[in-house]
Amino acid sequence: MSTPGTPGASGTPAPAAPEASPPLKRALGPKLLILFVIGDILGTGIYATTGDVAGKVGGALWLPFAIGFVVALLTAASYVELVGKYPKAAGAALYTQKAFKIPFLTFIVAFMVMCSGLSSASAAARAFSGDYLGEFTDAVPPTLIAILFILALAAINLRGVSESVKANVVLTLVEVSGLAVILAIGAYAVFSGDGEPSRLTQIETGGTGYALLTGVLGATALGFFAFVGFEDSVNMAEETKDPARNFPRAIFIGVAVTGTIYILVALVSSLLVDSRTLSESSGPLLEVVKAGGVDFPPKLFALIALFAVTNSALINLMMASRLCYGMANERILPPTMGKVLAGRRTPWVGIVFVSLLAIGLVSTGEIEGLGDTTSFLLLCVFGVVNIAVLVLRKDRVDHRHFRTPTALPVLGAITSLVLASPLADRADVYVRAGILLLIGIGLWAVNKAVMAAREKSDRAAG
Repeated sequence: MSTPGTPGASGTPAPAAPEASPPLKRALGPKLLILFVIGDILGTGIYATTGDVAGKVGGALWLPFAIGFVVALLTAASYVELVGKYPKAAGAALYTQKAFKIPFLTFIVAFMVMCSGLSSASAAARAFSGDYLGEFTDAVPPTLIAILFILALAAINLRGVSESVKANVVLTLVEVSGLAVILAIGAYAVFSGDGEPSRLTQIETGGTGYALLTGVLGATALGFFAFVGFEDSVNMAEETKDPARNFPRAIFIGVAVTGTIYILVALVSSLLVDSRTLSESSGPLLEVVKAGGVDFPPKLFALIALFAVTNSALINLMMASRLCYGMANERILPPTMGKVLAGRRTPWVGIVFVSLLAIGLVSTGEIEGLGDTTSFLLLCVFGVVNIAVLVLRKDRVDHRHFRTPTALPVLGAITSLVLASPLADRADVYVRAGILLLIGIGLWAVNKAVMAAREKSDRAAG
């Protein structure tokens, strides 16, 4: 999840760092940037939600991922234009503020991004506590394990975790290795004549016409969870060499590589395992390993999957806590939210706050609902970003940058908002997202009252 720049209390973008502060080192070349984008996208989504997508659409499991791939490319094109135009360590909230100059809207976008990180981490916690961990033990209730998982990550977060890009490359290679195993098993099955190709065209949504449409859209909205993450890379703009040139290639290649992997994994999964078995498993790719006819240790694959979802959850919780801290420093959340632990210099109030919200999410939701919540929140944000691209066309800059064809952000906005709409066959997601947003609006109101009282006190004292 991205950690966008946030506006100050007045609604203007946050002031630039003092001149005495050295600029960030531009250490990221094109190859490392591509690997960073791929590493950001890969993770919990494909490892955890493949089965739930199969439960919504049936054997044509690849179709929602193919549609999600197209939607991701459309929105990626908008991010590429914006990060080339404004090569700062920013994101959706900054673009929203520049385009619309409405502080409350900017806050809502920033808070939705933060909450998408929490719901993503919560989905990862549920995935961790499911069938992948079940390969090693099933003695502890899954919900308790998920809560302990969040608490453990909070402790690591409080201690201080600094992820370098080279470490991210190593993590990416580990995550890719698990998916490479699935693809190798699929290739073996095809050449051996195993599997059931007829399943690949079966769409089972429980009806025709409108029911078929909503079923496919619902599966696509959930499957889109696997594609989120490319928007994180815009936060590396100030540490990238020649970002206006390197970002378009990195984001498009990153989304294309992961999209291709996802579609192939979906094809292999449906080829080897029926949709009912996939949908009943919280570790669907483990079912593929077991059914593949290849002597690959299930425990080893489960360990790779556990590593992948843990890494995703930790990064998301870190991003959410830092975004909370940043909004407090910019005076759009209560100042208390920005308190830092003296010894470790970590934002402890923000960490505690986001961890409590995550515990609430894992206690009341399953992988499908939490993954779908992540998709819904980010699809709303992506809709705003696609519109912001068009609004900001009037804002000229003095350097060359990528300009996406106008049709792409238009289609990106339409597809994002359609997938976020009730047409995508969801219900409890709106309740969960609504509660999260109400919490954010409450904090916004409290902060406004505190700031107004402080300003009144200062005027009286003066």
